Amino acid sequence: MHDIRAIRENPAAFDAALSRRGLEPVSSEILRIDEDRRAAILAAETAQADQNKAAKEIGKAKASGDEAAFQKLRDEVAAKKAAVGDLQARAKELDETLTTLLVGLPNLPFDDVPDGADEADNVEVRRWGTPRSFDFKPLEHFEIAGVQPGMDFETAAKLSGSRFVVMSGAIARLHRALAQFMLDTHISENGLTETWTPVLVRDDMMYGTGQLPKFGEDSYQTTNGWWLVPTAEVTLTNIVNGMTVEESYLPRRYVAHTQCFRSEAGSAGRDTAGMLRQHQFEKVEMVSITHPDKSRDELDRMTGCAQRILEKLGLPYRTVVLCVGDMGFGARQTHDIEVWLPGQNTYREISSVSVCGDFQARRMNARFKPADGGKPEYLHTLNGSGLAVGRCLIAVLENGQEADGSVTLPEALNPWLGGKTRISATGEMV
Repeated sequence: MHDIRAIRENPAAFDAALSRRGLEPVSSEILRIDEDRRAAILAAETAQADQNKAAKEIGKAKASGDEAAFQKLRDEVAAKKAAVGDLQARAKELDETLTTLLVGLPNLPFDDVPDGADEADNVEVRRWGTPRSFDFKPLEHFEIAGVQPGMDFETAAKLSGSRFVVMSGAIARLHRALAQFMLDTHISENGLTETWTPVLVRDDMMYGTGQLPKFGEDSYQTTNGWWLVPTAEVTLTNIVNGMTVEESYLPRRYVAHTQCFRSEAGSAGRDTAGMLRQHQFEKVEMVSITHPDKSRDELDRMTGCAQRILEKLGLPYRTVVLCVGDMGFGARQTHDIEVWLPGQNTYREISSVSVCGDFQARRMNARFKPADGGKPEYLHTLNGSGLAVGRCLIAVLENGQEADGSVTLPEALNPWLGGKTRISATGEMV
């Protein structure tokens, strides 16, 4: 959601920022509606004052016995009451029109976000680790002999259709261990607060973080109106929905491990093999609620939290700053972390960390009271994967695969795997 006052003060800057996202100028339309809305509000308030004044005169006319004046004033009040109602309805209509226009517009990128149309224009800012040199052709995760017994797509298709998987045995255990490893690391080393939240939410929660009204087709809705969360960003961020907190409350840093659900609308034909792109998956999500002055620093801190998970696991990665054309709807800046997948011979996204400024806070009406006693201000929100559990599983399997079909597991996971270090070529954890 955008600040209408900022648009009034500098419409050219607003249009210029939107144009970087490939959108046509809209400030003139916004300001026209806003001017009509404010005029309708003023007219309604003036008519209401006239109505109140005339209503007081009715009593005087009745007390004086002037029946003609009494009747005239009563008719006048009735007419003014109808006019007030019409003007208030008009003001409400214009307000809804303005809100609908504003909530459909994406967040404004920071000035230093790279220009560009798509992922080809993203800018690499960090690279860690050297991809392993194999003396055999590395396979994709679902092709590895030791993985196949524990990763069943046929049964999943029977149960639910395409883009689902049934995991069992060593693969299911490894998947669970990765999530626990991520959570424990974020809690003990990164200072995040572990949080358990629902995966079913109401419309206004999806609205608050920007999934509604524009992107409803990307998520699943139950028959009684709840939405299945596409990410715990929705629940964690909305913890402050409608709240005005003390400045001392900030920052709040949350982490949650949840099931996530996405329709993958528009992704037909993409990543159909294996479990890279699923309708149901697990993610360890980080969310920070911060003071506006601290949000850019918090973006770097959260990015570091996600990077360290991969470093502990010994998985090569690169970090890129997304260009404006590849950035999400609610972000002002985004860092993507891409892990090396030898089976595909490329880097693939495993975490996306974004700073949203006050964009979500305005939609949620989430504020803080400055310590110096000033009037409440909108707080800032950030979100990021720490990490996508399924994609991390894929990376561990592909980077650890051996020529005989077994998989060597990262040492960092030993405490969560009871000291087990490998998945054998026949699928047992040993």
